[in-house]
Amino acid sequence: MSETPRTAMVLAAGLGKRMRPITDTMPKPLVKIAGKALIDWGLDALAEAGVERVVVNVHYLPDQLVHHLSDRTNPTIDISDERDALLDSGGGIMRALPKLGPAPFFVLNADTFWIDRKGGSLRRLALAWNDAEMDILLMLARLDQATGHSGGTDFLLASDGRLSRARGALDGLIYAGAAIVHPRIFANAPLGAHSLNVEFDRALAAGRLHGMVLDGDWITVGTPDAIAPAEAAVARAAARAG
Repeated sequence: MSETPRTAMVLAAGLGKRMRPITDTMPKPLVKIAGKALIDWGLDALAEAGVERVVVNVHYLPDQLVHHLSDRTNPTIDISDERDALLDSGGGIMRALPKLGPAPFFVLNADTFWIDRKGGSLRRLALAWNDAEMDILLMLARLDQATGHSGGTDFLLASDGRLSRARGALDGLIYAGAAIVHPRIFANAPLGAHSLNVEFDRALAAGRLHGMVLDGDWITVGTPDAIAPAEAAVARAAARAG
């Protein structure tokens, strides 16, 4: 694409049940890894990529998140309030669409992050975007790039960049919790709560779901036991860079 998206959606409204008891008293995006809240890892990556405004949805213990984000100016933060009902990833984005605008935008999960080795992965994702061929472009990670991942793989990547479901194939790739999405994929989407996987499958069926493998280390923090390995991965990356 000609330029990096200037807007983004960060999905931060989840209940974080697997992170209990830590999330009994704080929302999961505020759990700190190497001294930095999970959500700030993603926001810092968006700022580095040139994103100017980010919509963050809130539901569970929302006042803590709103307060934490209140002083953020790079990027600026716009809250999408889901206190009335948890809408899941797809429904949350649909509610926020009027704030996100008509152009393609980034989508990031608030509980995963990555450490780039060469250049910025979000800028690379933007360079790979082709509006004529794509509705969604996913950032992906290999199993050997992942820390904290306990599941299988999500997608198979074809030579032309198109994706199909991996169904756990060992040579598959993991969705790394970052994407570029065109709002047109939400036309005629189901109302109310639904997973973004609905939109993934619609784009896949149309041959318009593409992927790009990140160049770096991908870290997901799903349970309290994942905090120590995540911090060790950050330390290894810092030592390698230094």
